[in-house]
Amino acid sequence: MKILVLTGSPRKNGNSNTLADSFIRGAEEAGHETVRFDAAFKDVHPCIGCNSCGMDGPCVFKDDFEFVRQHIVDADVVVFATPMYYFGISAQLKAVIDRFYAVNGSIHRPKKAVLLMTYANTDVSQAEPIKSHYRVLLDYLGWEDAGQIIASGVWPVGAVNHTEYPAQAYLLGKSLAG
Repeated sequence: MKILVLTGSPRKNGNSNTLADSFIRGAEEAGHETVRFDAAFKDVHPCIGCNSCGMDGPCVFKDDFEFVRQHIVDADVVVFATPMYYFGISAQLKAVIDRFYAVNGSIHRPKKAVLLMTYANTDVSQAEPIKSHYRVLLDYLGWEDAGQIIASGVWPVGAVNHTEYPAQAYLLGKSLAG
């Protein structure tokens, strides 16, 4: 399978990036092809709703989203890895998701998706805004949820390393079936 991993953390060794690393290792060991796009370290202009793309054409912005465009259409699985920032997906990842508008007609086909999320608090209700956004996005696109790792109680860089979450992400990547 072809897997596109989209990350949103601006901390290179941050907790959600650690989950992405673990997931990728498991997926590659299972023989899957992975490509990764670290949104926080790329130039992705926010969508301005100009509709120049017509929901499935070239965007007016020529930036690093072109990498996503090249890989998302053929991807069998799209992974969203994000820390919770003020009860939502990181702005860096959200900008990438908003730009899906320019490939909308090409990505409405069966795919699987994975959510890897980290947040500082341990109140499960606080994860709901991101989980809800993920569910609505998948419903709209016609994609199937292939798994979620919701890592609570991890705030400082490296905190996730002292939990079972990286092992869970690794096993999720390794267990994906084509």
